[in-house]
Parts: sequence; structure tokens; C-alpha cells
Amino acid sequence: MHTTTNKKPLLARIRRIAGQVAAIEKALEDEADCAVVLHQVAAVRGAVLGLMDELIEGHLREHVARPGIDDATRTAAADELMDAIRRYGK
Repeated sequence: MHTTTNKKPLLARIRRIAGQVAAIEKALEDEADCAVVLHQVAAVRGAVLGLMDELIEGHLREHVARPGIDDATRTAAADELMDAIRRYGK
């Protein structure tokens, strides 16, 4: 599974995102200028979207496009991917 084989870099990305979110919390607590907070939020959004893109690509390659998958499994994986993409776009 792609999340298992890429576990270490995925966890590193999550930890960086958690650090960015903590920095937003601190900025708010310290009453930082709104422009600073906006930039931090934009950075977190970019990081989360990058993580989502990576996970979508991994799911697509591993569970939808990989040769040898039976049709029922491929259809179920494609449906899961479409559900995630719909939620991602909201």
C-alpha cells in the first residue's frame, strides 16, 4: 500500500503541517498582524493540498491504474477516489 511504503515521508509532511498550524495558533495568541496570519494560513493550505495531491496520485497508481487489478476492485477504488476528490474540491 502506498501509504505504508511512503509512511516516513508522509509523516514528515504531517509533522511540518502540524508545526505550521502551531505557528498560526501562536501568532493569534501573540496578536500578530493579520497579514502574517494570512500568509501562514496560505502556507498551511498549500502544504495540505500538496499532501492531498500526493495521496491522490498514490491511490490512483496503486489501486486504480496498477496492472492486474480485477474490475470490481478497480471500480471500488475509483469510486473511493472520486469521493475523496469531491470532498477535496469543496
